[in-house]
Amino acid sequence: MAQTSSSATRSRPETARKRTEILQAAIETFGAKGSANGTLADIAEQVGMTHAGVLHHFGSKQKLLLEVLAYRDESDVQALVDRHIPGGPELFLHLVRTAHANALRPGIVQVYAVLSSESVTDGHPARSFFEQRFRVLRQDVRDAFLELCAQEGVTDRSTVDMACASILGAMDGLQLQWLLDPTAIDLGEATEFAITAIVNGVLHPGPPLASRIEPLG
Repeated sequence: MAQTSSSATRSRPETARKRTEILQAAIETFGAKGSANGTLADIAEQVGMTHAGVLHHFGSKQKLLLEVLAYRDESDVQALVDRHIPGGPELFLHLVRTAHANALRPGIVQVYAVLSSESVTDGHPARSFFEQRFRVLRQDVRDAFLELCAQEGVTDRSTVDMACASILGAMDGLQLQWLLDPTAIDLGEATEFAITAIVNGVLHPGPPLASRIEPLG
């Protein structure tokens, strides 16, 4: 029998809820075991479904991996205006706030760290996702730097591109250290220190480090 429009409408919230449950279970599974060792059967067991049931919602393990990554980014902007990260100098504050939020959700940070590391291998299903993600983020941070430089009257912008990559690299590197030993660093404070130092390095550059260190031997 064909499904009526009213029953189809009622089923949509249930479908959305089940998809969210699967995504959350996938975050735990892939975060703990990696994308290669974590299986759809593991995820299905957590949500009380069959392997076929998970496939019904996501089609394949590769599609589920990509949905997990998208779900992570969507969660980060859920409460923001237009559900989009802010532009201009406010972006730097947003990155710091994100780090403080990540300290309260190790599971989703872990799956990001695992999948981003694995994505450097040829043919990994998440490689194009991360390539695009970093391109977009570098451009967003660059735009924020250019606006901040204009506000502060900084005309030498030769270090901006390096600063963009450095901020993203510092954030990911600090997350890895924190995951390995949460007692070693305060993720939010360390991230704020790194971003502040990099921003100040663009706005108020000092002499190169090499000029401060005496040559060896």
